[in-house]
Amino acid sequence: MTEQRIGYLGPKGTFTKMAVDALFEGGEFVGYENIPACLDAVEAGEISTAVVPIENAIEGSVHLTVDYLVHHVNQSIIAELTVPIKQHLLVHPDHEGEIKKVYSHSHAIAQCHQYLHTQYPNAEVENTASTGKAAEVVASEGPGVAAIANHLAAEQNGLRFMDTDIHDYDNNHTRFAVVQKVPTTLKVKDHPVTKHKTTVMVTLPKDYVGALHQVLAAFAWRKMNLSKIESRPLKTGLGNYFFLIDVDQPYDHVLFPGVQAELEALGCQLKVLGTYPSYQVDVPSPVK
Repeated sequence: MTEQRIGYLGPKGTFTKMAVDALFEGGEFVGYENIPACLDAVEAGEISTAVVPIENAIEGSVHLTVDYLVHHVNQSIIAELTVPIKQHLLVHPDHEGEIKKVYSHSHAIAQCHQYLHTQYPNAEVENTASTGKAAEVVASEGPGVAAIANHLAAEQNGLRFMDTDIHDYDNNHTRFAVVQKVPTTLKVKDHPVTKHKTTVMVTLPKDYVGALHQVLAAFAWRKMNLSKIESRPLKTGLGNYFFLIDVDQPYDHVLFPGVQAELEALGCQLKVLGTYPSYQVDVPSPVK
């Protein structure tokens, strides 16, 4: 492909689209209704690259992304981008009076739970596939409803800001994973690389005393810093888990093969899900 063809969790106006605009130098951008559809498009070769949310500072991992990458597709994480998340309450420009219903993605609703509880305790809350979709719904339904979304969604759908920065915690950031089936060089804007990371999946043969300690020890004595470790169900039976581990260094051909050999001697399996640069960008404030 001569031009990058990049899929993202759409429609226009989502935080994922904001991440795409911030990261990539150019290319053709394609919005998808949900995360599985976006990753399936990479698997089918419809697009070369997908950008999907993988973790939020308030709500934790986006389990749908993690599980889909592990269980349903064979793709590599080739970059990640951290973006500050600023949630706003958006209404139709003709809105007056009471807000009866609030639309948004489940994570955005959770990020604004206390705000909704205190300011709109009687409003019905309904989940949508994305914050951008919530803005589309409000634009089509008209007055009386609201969306929790970003300033880009407001601009794209002609909505008015009812309130700004309504998230419950100021330190609200989301990490977005950039994935490909066949890793290639990306054309990205000139952002500084904050660090390099490698994400691995470790599966234990069975639940036995000291198993996790032995896994972590394989990294620890090699002085490999782990910035995240999370357990997820293997979906093979109750009590069966794999561990998703972020290592704060790029993959090399000395330390990582040593870890893998040590873990395999214990009966564990290690799979590298990606080794990649990590970027961080800011987003503009809304223009009311």
